[in-house]
Amino acid sequence: MKRFVFIVWLAVDFPLVLNSPTLGSKNNPRLLSKDIINDVFEYQVFQNHSVFFYHDDYEEMYVGGTDFVLKLDVDDYHIIETFPLKTHCQEGQCANVITVIEKFQDSLFVCGTNGHKPQCWKLFSSVNNQSHEIVESYEGTGISPFVYRHNSICLTVEGDLYSAAPLNADGSSLQFRRKAGSRTNVWMYDNWVSEPTFISASWVKRREDPDNEKIYIFFREKNSDHNREADPWISRVARVCKVDEGGSKRFFQNIWTSFLKARLVCGFPEESLYFNRLQDIYVMHAEDWHDTRVYALFTSSWNSTAVCIYSIGMIEEIFENSTFKGYNEVIPKPRPGTCVKNSRTLPLATVNMVKDYPEMTDWVHSVHYRAPFYISSHNYTKIAVDRVEAADQRMYNILLLATDSGKIHKVLEAGSEPFIISETQLSSRSAIQSMKLDSKKKRLVVGFSEKISIMDLQKCQENKSCADCVLARDPYCAWTPFGCTPTVPGGIQNIISGNRTVCPTSVEEQKQVNRTKRETAPPSPVDLSTAHSVPLGVSFYLSCPIDSYHAVYTWEHRGQSSPCLQMQSNCLHLIPNMAQENYGGYKCISKEKDYTKVVKTYQLTEQMIPDTNEKTDRSNSFVRTTDASAVVQQKAWITLGLAVTVLGIFR
Repeated sequence: MKRFVFIVWLAVDFPLVLNSPTLGSKNNPRLLSKDIINDVFEYQVFQNHSVFFYHDDYEEMYVGGTDFVLKLDVDDYHIIETFPLKTHCQEGQCANVITVIEKFQDSLFVCGTNGHKPQCWKLFSSVNNQSHEIVESYEGTGISPFVYRHNSICLTVEGDLYSAAPLNADGSSLQFRRKAGSRTNVWMYDNWVSEPTFISASWVKRREDPDNEKIYIFFREKNSDHNREADPWISRVARVCKVDEGGSKRFFQNIWTSFLKARLVCGFPEESLYFNRLQDIYVMHAEDWHDTRVYALFTSSWNSTAVCIYSIGMIEEIFENSTFKGYNEVIPKPRPGTCVKNSRTLPLATVNMVKDYPEMTDWVHSVHYRAPFYISSHNYTKIAVDRVEAADQRMYNILLLATDSGKIHKVLEAGSEPFIISETQLSSRSAIQSMKLDSKKKRLVVGFSEKISIMDLQKCQENKSCADCVLARDPYCAWTPFGCTPTVPGGIQNIISGNRTVCPTSVEEQKQVNRTKRETAPPSPVDLSTAHSVPLGVSFYLSCPIDSYHAVYTWEHRGQSSPCLQMQSNCLHLIPNMAQENYGGYKCISKEKDYTKVVKTYQLTEQMIPDTNEKTDRSNSFVRTTDASAVVQQKAWITLGLAVTVLGIFR
């Protein structure tokens, strides 16, 4: 017996996966957007760091980079104004990387590293054709970091500015403060946190009780448990009262008197398995403050990410009722952490409790408690959440998750099970630096080192049939006489289950009817673009596009079915050596739930090669199809590691 091994070479962009288990997995997107999104504009110089400011009330978008701030039009995102903010130093690190953009008092408030000497400015836009004005405000230490890589956060609340940024150039002395505004400047007691990384701060309004409003701070800090099995980080939520003015002149002056913290847990409590590293936060505010939701993105030491969802009502339940960790005596009154109009009059016993025992004994669990809402092997770095009214007139939350490879996943929150609607590639060159949701216009503004991209969240036209539109379960979209379009009253959709029985029964009714003039004639039964004449003995492959990772793809030929070879967004069928039995018709078939469709068909016939004197080694040649949808773009010849073993028996 002799064994011949043929190494097949393909010109491909992505690695090949044999019989990939990811197809049909709930942790993969249904719709794969293959086209890279159109960019708004590219930076002239690559940016190491960028920061966005957008607020629905102002309908203004600002982008901060190195030595500049841009004001963008929110309709078409062209540049309205450019604010140059260069440093005036002569040597050394002179770059001014913008790290803070906020609306503060009567102006746009901007801070930057300013050549390792943090500085803040007030910017005023041009009025009545007069040029814009830049007014130097004050020294920015404690608001902007010295180096853009250092941790910092910033928040403005009713004319007050809250921030966390290092006081020292080495990144040390990092704590959350009220730094400027109408109220007293206050800061944290040194022993309250250990090497913190602040993620976000959010003000939760209480319209019926403004004096009891809190600022919530989300961060992770070093774990005091140095056991080898213990994760080095613990995630936290802390709170301070908006009306807190610090303690009396004798004790805790200019120190928070209402600071409390609790452990924020995401994982499997029954197995004591947790995602401990908080990465990003998105707060979705509600009319009733109890219902305000916190969407938290976590990573783990075993290279997985998770999303857990909390409510402010549940967080407050812990702060209001838990015992204090390490404290076993009678809790003084008023209870530590209580908001009072004049914090300087608080009893010494209450303030001392905050000083020495700020941590709650009980942990803050997610609304799903037993497990995270969503777990994935994708390395997500940022999160935003939009609220959408679907065709059924119900409201749904859509999670927008950024991967470390420049992609955005749209994930439906409908009940306790997540559903990945789509994956969109925004950049293949760099990671996402910043991300802002424009909920009114249903767009996601995404910043990279080389450009700014806009993702249209209502991109529906990729679903070509009613079944595809309904199976996508996308609240932004619904099936209409004009195809799959942004949701309109009366549109056909089934968000909860994606049941396609809501579609018309007639095949013609299910097809998109707004054809262009060139599409007036239906395609012929045999599409010549998929008919190929192939010589005997050559290697050959067929390809069809994958548009849903929730579907199972197979190839059918002469009554036999075989799994596809997944190459990123394509399903391949490889023929190592053309023989008579390989000719005939091929169908690429996808099946999702009870919906089966033929994605691509091919007809292979034998090509007769004239007899010549030239020697041809056909066994080592590889023929590619000429159909544009079947050809994998040629960028580099690489070995796929796919060895097709052909057994030959010789007697």
